[in-house]
Amino acid sequence: MDAVVVCVDRAGLGGFALEDVAAEAGVSRATIYRQFDGGRDQLIRETVMREVARFWAELGLAVADIADLEGRLVAGLMLARQRLAEHDLLQKLLASEAEEFLPALFESEPIVHMVIREYMTVLLTAEQLRPGVDVDMAADYLTRMLVMHIGTPGRWDLADEAQVRRLVSTQFLAGLVPD
Repeated sequence: MDAVVVCVDRAGLGGFALEDVAAEAGVSRATIYRQFDGGRDQLIRETVMREVARFWAELGLAVADIADLEGRLVAGLMLARQRLAEHDLLQKLLASEAEEFLPALFESEPIVHMVIREYMTVLLTAEQLRPGVDVDMAADYLTRMLVMHIGTPGRWDLADEAQVRRLVSTQFLAGLVPD
């Protein structure tokens, strides 16, 4: 999968073959097929899933030391948006090969949702919530809000901490935690 990233960076999604990946990885094409019997398409999908998982894992680690939920969400939103904007390969793929890249990216969404929801459940379990708030429903809500705003921030400037703090306090947490 590391070799796929190198090949995509060099030639784009449409510009490489399994032979290129094999040469970059120092293995035979048959070795790749033994690991990825779905061929090139499976290799691309699994590489995208791995990179998406890596993104979220690194983001979680980057905000792990922030004690309060609001602060963690603010820092996470700002950092996620910054990292996406500064990710050269991602930006190149979105600009030039979105029709091939986006389906592989969307395929990872259910897994991403599940992982983030579990992470939010753990965070919310440690919080004092408003009476009647269901932790699982709140975790699902926060997950959807995070993913949506990271991908499409709308009128919110996710580089402006004051705006992000206002977004988190009024749109994400207002109905979940006491004032």
